[in-house]
Amino acid sequence: MVSVEGLTKSFGEVRALNGVDLAVEEGTVLGLLGPNGVGKTTAVRILATLLPPDGGHATVAGLDVVRDAELLRTMIGLAGQLAAVDPNLTGMENLEMVGRLYHVPRRESRRRVTEILDRFDLLSAANRTAKTYSGGMKRKLDLGASLVGRPQVLFLDELTTGLDPHSRVDLWDLIRQLVRDGTTLLLTTQHLDEADALSKEIAVIDDGRVIANGTPDELKDKVDGTVLDVRADREHLAEAADALYGIARGGQQVVNERSETTLPVGTDGPAALTEAVRRPGAVGVTIADLACCKPTLNDVFLALTGRAVAKTTAGDGGAGEDGSDEPGRRKRRRVRKSR
Repeated sequence: MVSVEGLTKSFGEVRALNGVDLAVEEGTVLGLLGPNGVGKTTAVRILATLLPPDGGHATVAGLDVVRDAELLRTMIGLAGQLAAVDPNLTGMENLEMVGRLYHVPRRESRRRVTEILDRFDLLSAANRTAKTYSGGMKRKLDLGASLVGRPQVLFLDELTTGLDPHSRVDLWDLIRQLVRDGTTLLLTTQHLDEADALSKEIAVIDDGRVIANGTPDELKDKVDGTVLDVRADREHLAEAADALYGIARGGQQVVNERSETTLPVGTDGPAALTEAVRRPGAVGVTIADLACCKPTLNDVFLALTGRAVAKTTAGDGGAGEDGSDEPGRRKRRRVRKSR
């Protein structure tokens, strides 16, 4: 349903896309995963006919994104990073306006709008102005607006960024229902848990190119499924890293982030955990916190690129890897040591 070959795009001297290849099967979700500034939104804008590529070729629903742009716009929907709703219009008026832009007959438009508002649990707020909506309600309304034209392909560009965990889960449920109904989705996100929960396939993008793709489990296997998080006092972190060098899988150098050292340790997590307790103590270094964890976006991205991305924080509104409401928390077996 979506086919991309060798897509390139530059802005002055900045190479935003550097030969991107993508494919999305009909009725599935492809998660486009990566931190800010690596080309995800640029790719989406090109596929949604909002930006011409410099090179390469892309088709959506069998239509060329450049040559057939006008016709293609009637077959796709887009929900971007910011909710594109008019705050001074009611929820119903926002959706009806989109129906007019799609040239949907008035009676049919009203029927579709009512159906969408009901489906997204917004019917009771249909006659309230959008400026009175919560952030989650605005994102639902934005997603609803992208569906008024009944698109075959839907592009969601970091749709849940900034939402609280409850609102994120609500939107995940709506996205799953769209896929069950046959819609094809391309979803950009910075959160592995989101891509893991929604995507059949994931493509990891960095510096304007796809560096890996596969199922969520296949990507996690790139760090062998286990990492250690070690926290120590800032002044002792270097000594802790030196003491733990050699535990890391393949002799990889440990990574320092604030007062934390992360080590990919392969499948032998329990044995590595024992060594991580023993080694620092043998050289007089005190460990404040130690955890054996499942991989996160940082760990997968580190294994692929040699660098980490920013951690999820409470301000991101991200749910934990285990589906909990604790942002950015991993499932872990923890050992605490007192000073």
